[in-house]
Order: sequence, then structure tokens, then C-alpha cells
Amino acid sequence: MSSTSDLRKRKSNPVLRSDDIRNGNSTALLKVNAVPTEHGQEMDKKLDEHQTYEFGGPVGVTAMMVGFPLLMYYLWICLWYYQGRFVHPTSVEDIGPFFRRMWMHCLDGAYPNAFAWKTYLGLTFGELFFAAVLPGVTQNGLPVPSLNYATLPYHCNALFSWYSTLLVAFGLHKTGIFRLPWIIENFGHLMTVAIITSFACSLAMDLLARGFHWGGKPLRLSHNLVYDHFMGISLNPRLGPVDLKMFAEVRVPWVLLFLISVSGAVKQYEELGRVTYNMAHMVFATGLYINACAKAEHMIPQTWDMFHEKFGWMLIFWNMAGVPFTYCYPTIFMVRASPSTYEFPLWGNIAMFVTLCTCYYIFDSSMAQKSTFKMQQQGDYKPRNAFPVVPWSEVKNPTYIQTKHGNKLLTCGWWQFARKINYTADWFQALTWGLTGGFNTPITLFYPIFFLAVLIHRCGRDFEKCALKYGDDWVEYCKVVKYKFIPGIY
Repeated sequence: MSSTSDLRKRKSNPVLRSDDIRNGNSTALLKVNAVPTEHGQEMDKKLDEHQTYEFGGPVGVTAMMVGFPLLMYYLWICLWYYQGRFVHPTSVEDIGPFFRRMWMHCLDGAYPNAFAWKTYLGLTFGELFFAAVLPGVTQNGLPVPSLNYATLPYHCNALFSWYSTLLVAFGLHKTGIFRLPWIIENFGHLMTVAIITSFACSLAMDLLARGFHWGGKPLRLSHNLVYDHFMGISLNPRLGPVDLKMFAEVRVPWVLLFLISVSGAVKQYEELGRVTYNMAHMVFATGLYINACAKAEHMIPQTWDMFHEKFGWMLIFWNMAGVPFTYCYPTIFMVRASPSTYEFPLWGNIAMFVTLCTCYYIFDSSMAQKSTFKMQQQGDYKPRNAFPVVPWSEVKNPTYIQTKHGNKLLTCGWWQFARKINYTADWFQALTWGLTGGFNTPITLFYPIFFLAVLIHRCGRDFEKCALKYGDDWVEYCKVVKYKFIPGIY
């Protein structure tokens, strides 16, 4: 690397030099509300303008808004009524009867009944209440270009909400007021309510953002009605102290996914007198994940979703309906199938457990390293010892590449090995989830298959924006951190 590059790959320096920051040569920690260089501000303006269509443009996003809900119904029917077999018309004459059978299955098992409305909305409003009133920590987000680089405060109390939810769920189950198996038994009904609610919320958010600028002024609009509805209109909608985008990403999807897993385990125990390792693995894995989200909620304001993604149909639908009602397909299969069809020998269970724990450690520590680094650079780092604090969650004396934009790109810790090492670890966790259903149907592998496609697409979007934002500095960074996902391979 050249001497110029060497000068820009440094360790953190606590001395603030404003001239160096403006020149893009800072080795100092940035402070709250720090403004990027003039060059950085120009790049941010470009990123906050609509430039190209993503996800296939208006046609692609329309297909997703129609196709995803239909796919969810189809895969649920295959699992619930046909043991995971892909069903289809057996002849041309059977096309009409096939769709009538599909419709009758929906009426039988997915009608939005009163129980489903009370359960789903009860959980959602309960989590919203917890988010508003329970104690927590306040964490500033990154400076937002569209707000003249102001930082927004985030009330982070997901950990208290998570533990409170566990206590409430346990109490309701033990008293018989709401028994946990009812969730999996009414899965289809709850899924329909979640889909309806997500569409209604995304429509309301769209209208309020356009008409009243709720969440900030309209941003990066293409002026295609459908496409902008999919991507979102505004960036930071809030309801009192609750940031709705962070609420949607953390509270409902992962809590509900965990409760679905527990529901399946309790039902299995009541029917079989035991819980299989595969089912226990799903409970443990989903519990690990929601706990990670909850204990590290104060790190979420530093992420791309909070800083850049708008709150549209894409985020609303997927978090309110997609995540909890598709990532749980192995649980549905295990509830409906004999354990002999999916259980592994002891060595298989050990391999699953070790893989999950190893990848969780890499995922948790790598996410903590980057978020801690960003908060330190912002001068707003507050150590938080929420269980479990895994080793190497903070890199001491980090190295980085100082960009002309004003930001710093981390080049040490886990991030010296791959640009998206967290995605790699996250995907292998997802793979163990999918494998709990055995090898009987590809449907139980939906999560890892879909997640792989999402991660590859997401990386393409991120890298494209980073190349525009950082220019030559991004080229230099890619030379230092050569691999995207898998160190030494890709």
C-alpha cells in the first residue's frame, strides 16, 4: 500500500481537530451532530435523490406485493394439509377444482377470525405499550443528511420489553387465560390478520407521509405511485417516544417468531410427552436471536435500515407478516409430522448445536464491534453489559480507513476478514433453523434459501451505494478487505 494510503489507515485518536475533519484527514473521534466534509455532503445529496429503480422497478415491486402473500398461503397449505408436498392441478380439468380446494383450505384454516385479531393486535399493542413506558437507555442515531445532519434520539428498552413479554406469556399460559399451543393451532388465521394489518399500516404510513410529512419530508421519490409505496415515503416516523421503524424491525417479528416456536414445542410435549431436539433447537435459536436484538437495540440506530431505508411496504410487510410467518416453517412441519421423519442421530444434533453457537458468537461479536466503533467515532458510546456479553465485542485501538466523506471504514476485528462477515454468520444460523425440519420438503428450508437471495441482493445495493458515497476510498477499502462474505473464498 502506498505511503498516502498508510497515512489514512490509522488508529483512533481522541483529539478532535475540526480542520482535519473538514479536509477528510481526521484521526479524531467525530462528535454528535458532526457534519461531513463538503465532498461528503455532495455525495449524501446524490444518495438522497432517486437515481435508479431497484427490485425490478414498478413491475417487480408490484409482483412482490401480490406474489409474496399468495406464496405464503400456498406454502402454508402445503405444510398444514399435505405434509410439505408441493400440490398442483393433476390435469387441465383439475385446474378449477384445484383453486377451489385452495380457497376452501384458506376458509377453513386462515379466515381472519376474532381470536386471531385479538391475539395479533393484542401482542402488537402490548409491545407498543412496553416500548413507550418501560425504562431503557437513550442512544443517538447517526447524523441524518435530510435533517441537516441532526441526530435523532432512540429510546431503547427492547430488553425490558422482551423479559416482560416472557413473564406475561408464562402467566397467561399457566392460568389458562391464553394457552401457548393456541398460537400454532391458529397459525393460518393469525397469518391472514398479520397480512391485512401490514397492508393497512403501509397504506396509512404512505398517506400520512405524503400528506402531512409524518416521519420527515418525502425522500428519494421516483413519482411512480406503486414503487414509492413499496420503498416508502419518509424516513423517521415516530409515535411519541417510539420510533416506528425500529419498533417494526425488533418488537413484533422476532417476539412472535419465538412465541410460535414455543407454541410448537408445548404442543409437541402435550401430544408426545417429549420435545424433540429439532424443536428445542428452533426454540433456542429463535430465543437467541430475539435476545440478541433486544440486548443490542441501542446499536440498531447505527444501522443502514435506520439511517437510510424508508419506512414503506417492504419493511412494514416483511417485519409484520413475512418474518414471523415464513421463518417458522420447520416448526409447522414438526407439529404436523412424525418425529421419525425428521429427527437426526446424536452426532447430527451435536453438529447443529455447535454450528449454531459458533455462528451466533461471530454474528453477535461482529455486529457489536462495528456498532461500538461507530458510536465511539460519534463520541456517543455507552457500554451496556446486557446478557450475554460475548468476548471480542469491542476492538481496542481500532484501525480504519479515513474517507474524504468524513466517515471511517473499519478494517480490524472480524471486519478485516470480510466486508459482510456478519451476514455470513447470520446465514449459517438460518441454515440450522431450516435443517430442523429434516430433508422431507424444501419448504422447511425457505428461510435459508430466501435469506441467501436477500443477502446477496442487499450486498449489491450496499456496495453500489458505498462506491458512489466513498469513491476512491471504497476502492482502497476493497483492496484491504478483499472478500465479501467468506474469507479466502468469496
